[in-house]
Amino acid sequence: MRRFRRTLITALLTALLAGGTAGRASASAQSPPGGPPPGTTAWLADDFTGEEPPDPATAGPREVAAFFAGLTGAQQRRLVRDHPTVVGNLDGAPVNLRYEANARAGEQVLAYDPRGRGLIAQVAGDLENAAHVAVIVPGSDTDLAAFGAMAQQAADLQKEAGDDTAVIAWAGYTTPSGIGLDLATGRLAETGAERLARFTDGLDAAGLPDPALLCHSYGSVVCGLAASGTDASDIVVMGSPGMRADDVTALDTGARIWAAKSPKDWINRVPNVEVLGLGHGADPTSPGFGATVLPADDVPAHDGYLAPGTSTLTAFAAIARGDLR
Repeated sequence: MRRFRRTLITALLTALLAGGTAGRASASAQSPPGGPPPGTTAWLADDFTGEEPPDPATAGPREVAAFFAGLTGAQQRRLVRDHPTVVGNLDGAPVNLRYEANARAGEQVLAYDPRGRGLIAQVAGDLENAAHVAVIVPGSDTDLAAFGAMAQQAADLQKEAGDDTAVIAWAGYTTPSGIGLDLATGRLAETGAERLARFTDGLDAAGLPDPALLCHSYGSVVCGLAASGTDASDIVVMGSPGMRADDVTALDTGARIWAAKSPKDWINRVPNVEVLGLGHGADPTSPGFGATVLPADDVPAHDGYLAPGTSTLTAFAAIARGDLR
């Protein structure tokens, strides 16, 4: 009977997660881009500086930052010119150099990888001089083709937070696409968590403030798994199916944890269980989880937490500024 009950819960969970998407046809399992950025072989063979360049596959952000700090301005610009696909994706490299390397992809683009469905991180505001930084981590069906909506969310949040706050729209992991088991498992979130932790380490290595992570839907699973490996000041989850943790203690982080869920959000129909790798665990807005719960009654739908005029956008901006504790 117990096994039957677990099977039934799992089947229901999968159906509800699928039903919460836009009804797109079932998609095959997604595969994150493999290996280091294109152009890595040429980058590693370039010894004009007299120093061995950091390997994008193995070097940490602090090693990358130290390498660039030892170069002249002319040497840095030469590397941007000759190896834009590497410099533009190197966590720990100076912000202005990453912008320059990714100039063809758009304005203030901090990372860009067109392989597969594409990965991108774009900044709203003045990141280099920001007193506060927020990073938006998206949920499913976010890629280069759908990035415009996320970039607008970042712009709206940055406007609400003010000039001393920069907001990064980080579509830096391969998200679940369409209807399928990727939504109900942590496979893509695990890879995303590694990438997110490295990205925030890169911000730290570049001398930027500890960020607030704003994690939507499946992105909250990514943030839950990344929590212990990032120096985020705050982690905010919205419309979350779970963080793959029983409570805030299990996240093993010093970050403040916040959660918001609208009564109009379809995520309310998803069982908060984790059975045989399916499902994402406890509801972060539940009393026993231990997060600070933010009101979200005026949020109209699952994708509306960052909409202008909502109480959640106002609260998220205050958290990003460090005004709400």
